[in-house]
Amino acid sequence: MATGGQTKRRTNQPPLAKGKTDSVPFKVAIVSWIDLLGYGGMIANAEFNPADRRSRVPISRLRAFHRIVAEHSARTFRTLVLNDGAAAYRDLSMRGPDVTCDFLTRSFAMFTAINALEKANGFPGARMVMAVGFRSKGSRRAIDYTSGHLNSILSRLENGLISAEQAVKEAGSIQRYFDVLPQLQANFAFTKAYLADSSGSKAGLGGPRFFVDDAVFEGVRVRK
Repeated sequence: MATGGQTKRRTNQPPLAKGKTDSVPFKVAIVSWIDLLGYGGMIANAEFNPADRRSRVPISRLRAFHRIVAEHSARTFRTLVLNDGAAAYRDLSMRGPDVTCDFLTRSFAMFTAINALEKANGFPGARMVMAVGFRSKGSRRAIDYTSGHLNSILSRLENGLISAEQAVKEAGSIQRYFDVLPQLQANFAFTKAYLADSSGSKAGLGGPRFFVDDAVFEGVRVRK
């Protein structure tokens, strides 16, 4: 893992022509996993009881964390929040380093904003780990258990059995009993980042720091 802030550029990896990657059975993904340090201990001190007044502080901390993640999320920087942790993810381009640089910049901006607020409130901070790895293309084929209901609504609307207003109401009331984010399934970058963060100080990754997978900088050199 690297922690430096040096500017780097690609020098020895030729870009791939557009359309030449369609036959590749995988994508190269990048993921930044961040989580709040010491959050588990805070809710343990409140005896895992949200009604305990000691829970107010960790709940407030969690909501602030979610707000900052949401504020930094974008079309090219999508995120998934899981309680006191969040994953930002994107597929990388094989035609150049611009996507990688943009993701790195956005990740560091989110990390900085979260830790600035954490420090201001006297909290332990958050650790972020960025990693790259392969992601199976097949992971996009998520199971959609709502398609049958939607098809029924469209069919009845087309045959005049229900009004457009009724169709909208029914579609809005559909509940999902199973959910999955395809981009993070069979995503080895996500697994790598999560496991590295879980190892923490035992693996030399302690404290509220931003750690970057060395593989992010493969084939690049420091620009003088």
